[in-house]
Amino acid sequence: MKLFLNYFATAFVFSGFVLFSEMVGQEPTTKPEQVAPQEKAGPIFIDGQAQVIEAFKNSKDWLRHDLWVETEFDSDGDGKMDRVHVSVTRQNQTETEGLKVPVVYVSSPYFAGTSSVDRKYFWNPRQELGDEPPPRENPPIIVPRKTSPVISNSHSRTWVPLGFAVVHSEAPGTGLSQGCPTVGGDVEALAPKAVVDWLCGRAKGFTTIDGEEKVTAFWCTGKVGMTGTSYNGTIPLAAATTGVKGLEAIIPIAPNTSYYHYYRSHGLIRHPGGWIGEDIDVLYNFIHSGNPARREYCDCEIRDKEMKENMDRVNGDYNDFWSSRDYLNRLKPLKAATLMAHAFNDWNVMPEHSVRIYEALKKNGIPCQAYFHQGGHGGEPPHKMMNRWFTRYLYDVENGVEKDSRSWVVREDAKRKEPTPYPEYPHPEAKPVSLGISKGGSKAGILSIDLKTNQGIETLVDDASINGYELALAKESNHRLIYQSPVLTDELHLSGTASIKIKVASNRPAANLSVWLVSLPWSDSRKLTDNLITRGWADPQNHKSLTESERLVPGKFYELDFTLQPDDQVIKAGQQIGLMIFSSDKDFTLWPEAGTELSVDLDSLRLRLPIVGGEKAYRGSTQ
Repeated sequence: MKLFLNYFATAFVFSGFVLFSEMVGQEPTTKPEQVAPQEKAGPIFIDGQAQVIEAFKNSKDWLRHDLWVETEFDSDGDGKMDRVHVSVTRQNQTETEGLKVPVVYVSSPYFAGTSSVDRKYFWNPRQELGDEPPPRENPPIIVPRKTSPVISNSHSRTWVPLGFAVVHSEAPGTGLSQGCPTVGGDVEALAPKAVVDWLCGRAKGFTTIDGEEKVTAFWCTGKVGMTGTSYNGTIPLAAATTGVKGLEAIIPIAPNTSYYHYYRSHGLIRHPGGWIGEDIDVLYNFIHSGNPARREYCDCEIRDKEMKENMDRVNGDYNDFWSSRDYLNRLKPLKAATLMAHAFNDWNVMPEHSVRIYEALKKNGIPCQAYFHQGGHGGEPPHKMMNRWFTRYLYDVENGVEKDSRSWVVREDAKRKEPTPYPEYPHPEAKPVSLGISKGGSKAGILSIDLKTNQGIETLVDDASINGYELALAKESNHRLIYQSPVLTDELHLSGTASIKIKVASNRPAANLSVWLVSLPWSDSRKLTDNLITRGWADPQNHKSLTESERLVPGKFYELDFTLQPDDQVIKAGQQIGLMIFSSDKDFTLWPEAGTELSVDLDSLRLRLPIVGGEKAYRGSTQ
């Protein structure tokens, strides 16, 4: 178990470490056919994909240069429009033969380095619910690493030989970019917009950070695609929400599409997996590697004023601050063809982040596809899928991606390069199935499709020192309630978002509420899909509204109806589906003093599972 937990704690990292593979550069997962030199070098397409061109292969022949693009904002308060640092990698032929190429563009706040991840600089999770949090220490100032003349080698080895230029930029307030980091603020959308505008001839670029010598992107066709992973996957979506002309396609990989959903859950203060005590101001410190002369201004205005006054680590309510950092609220201008990618077992940037955007884009009529896999944080789509996407929308090659399956799901035992095509996600045959509860005391009750009555109330006692894995393993415990389906006689396919309707009462004015869906019996397997199906969290104080919590009356029952994280998983025959209800989740929630009693009205409890084949499939697998 210890090994499993160590793996879990390090596998899911939003705050920078996933960037390692990007920064050293990645080869295509499938190497395209190499094409012999032509009289005049240019792109070639076979089977709807751009091919490696011999004349573009040698990195020694590439042209690399950096510049600064002027934005339309002054976030650091110095009276001048901020400039962002940009690095270009392009084919020599763009200079010598008049070749014009589209661009694959990656932007990041991480390129110049990050601050300490010592937990003493995080918020202490040992906090009574509803109280002001204990004070937190800020980490030492970041000493930036050199990012000029080449910001990063990320993606260059993959895309330049295929006939795309590759552009990188440092986010505002990081590295050699001017401005302040705002972590989801407007500048994170407007900065990459300015770079796209420059690539399309509409914004000013300069050879130095404060000079007047201009530089243009004469070599660009005016078509740009963006991609990246984690925070780097968030920025393409942010840029696309501006509706900037020329940004034709984006491939966000594990993007954080809402900082509220990253740091909160249904009103509950919740931390990203592996990063207990992290919050938006901690992430600000983590990335703030920009101009030391403007640090005091940025820290004062952004971290110590805007964030401190609005992030709300007391109640966890949704407010205007969080709303402005939720890209679901900004999608109307978005026109870029979007290929989303996410893992169903990403407990850092959870799968709801991509699913909620994907569902909205479909409704808005935007060309979109989704790629889901069973791993942890990160994981890009197969190279063929990405190549076809950028070839179609940046080179206008009619390769039929519009007729491809809308969704691709990697099955539990399959390789990531071998996803299963779905007409849609969730699976079109998935239907909600409502299950009720039969009491089980401190041992295990029953999940049943045939609803029982007069089951009464069962109570658990909170203890944040016990993690969820220990609770799931326990044969008997008064610190959780668990209810099991019959042993499956046939596999059962879940596809979509499970939800729970529950009435709870607490003996204290506030309580955490955590829900896990598990596959039993719990094993010591390190495979991500063997035990945990999905999770969810909620604050009973927000039973009426996400925007306004209210203290609980001890002993009074409150009804909540909330979703768990989206999933697509096949539960094997011989397993049982288990619903585990407990209070504090050691790896995700705050840690109040032990002893809170949480009571559940069993007659009112309903678990709704998205089952492929609906009720018929469930009955067939459990009888």
